[in-house]
Amino acid sequence: MKVLAMVLAGGQGSRLAPLTAERSKPAVPFAGRYRIVDFVLSNLVNSEIRGIYLLVQYKSQSLIEHVNKAWGHTLSFSGQFITVVPPQMREGPEWFQGTSDAVFQNINLIKSHAPEMVAVFGADHIYRMDVRQMIDFHRQNNADVSVAAIPVPLPDVSAYGIIDADGAGRISAFLEKPDSAPPMVGDPDHAYGSMGNYLFKTEVLLSALREAHRRGEHDFARHILPHLLKNHRVFAYNLADNRIAGVAAYEEQAYWRDVGTIDAYFAANRDTLGEQPRFKLFNPQWVINSSNYQGPSARILSAQIENSMISAGSLVRGASIRNSILRREVIVEKDVEIDDCIIMDHTLIGRGSRLRHVIVDRYNNVAPNTSIGFDAVSDRQKYHVSAGGAVVLPMVAEVPDDTCYQE
Repeated sequence: MKVLAMVLAGGQGSRLAPLTAERSKPAVPFAGRYRIVDFVLSNLVNSEIRGIYLLVQYKSQSLIEHVNKAWGHTLSFSGQFITVVPPQMREGPEWFQGTSDAVFQNINLIKSHAPEMVAVFGADHIYRMDVRQMIDFHRQNNADVSVAAIPVPLPDVSAYGIIDADGAGRISAFLEKPDSAPPMVGDPDHAYGSMGNYLFKTEVLLSALREAHRRGEHDFARHILPHLLKNHRVFAYNLADNRIAGVAAYEEQAYWRDVGTIDAYFAANRDTLGEQPRFKLFNPQWVINSSNYQGPSARILSAQIENSMISAGSLVRGASIRNSILRREVIVEKDVEIDDCIIMDHTLIGRGSRLRHVIVDRYNNVAPNTSIGFDAVSDRQKYHVSAGGAVVLPMVAEVPDDTCYQE
């Protein structure tokens, strides 16, 4: 079964600002060593889908460089490629106008490969998924389109695109962020929420893209899928049925997060911490790949550390660190207190500083005795503060990744 993947990685990610001020949403760092895009690419490669086009658009340079560094080795597999595709403007001067328009503008790539199926996946979610199981579901139901879905508690449906489907999974309607929604058959407490990942029969996709272009429509969820319901077999594939080897019993089995806001992003990072995390990043049977950083191991000269990640190349000279993530090459000076924070790469936290519920983006130099996260009024005057109270220090400047501030 020849499957071609078109990964939509052009998202501007405005709700994730200021983390997206200098990069696209899929390029935003996550946990100790990843970027958001690494999760969809790992899922596809682990699922033995070898042909992957990554469609980029907004502020894409950081994403392009990361993919080249982190994923170039995959070319060693027979027939494997991960190719970054900027807007080609083959149909005119416009950039991608929407999700389906991004694929339509690259319809020549699909035709040149002549796959039996096309997987159209988003690049801005944190999850594990064996796509082969969705392919099997798609074939067993002779589906024209399969939509990956997750069970959503009924009180939360207004935050999702909701799917109304029968007991076999056949979809009858799509509801965009409704106030209420029909429950899943057999589960009165949940509704189906769309993950934004689609599997198409190739001929169905090509025809639908051409029709949408003719109508001046540009989006899969709002335009193409509702039209296809009328005359095609469209099914919901439940992520809760997906099984990944090596996932621990204590993990959330159908873990999927749209990290589209600062608070959702912060919460998903927290989910990777703890003795029994909701989403354990270490799984040798389903590896999440990222860049092969060649710096030294972290050095802890003296510290009190509780429930935290300290990444390679970091140096802690004397500090209290709790419920936090420090990415690579972070320097923490003496008498620093870091609580419930995400400190990104190449950052210096000066002596005597106190940080609570803060995201410090890359290349920052936090001056000695700085206090952030303790005075809401002062924080809002100086920094971006999320609806949930997270304080964000934006990236200072983009410099080469091999920068080392340790010595």
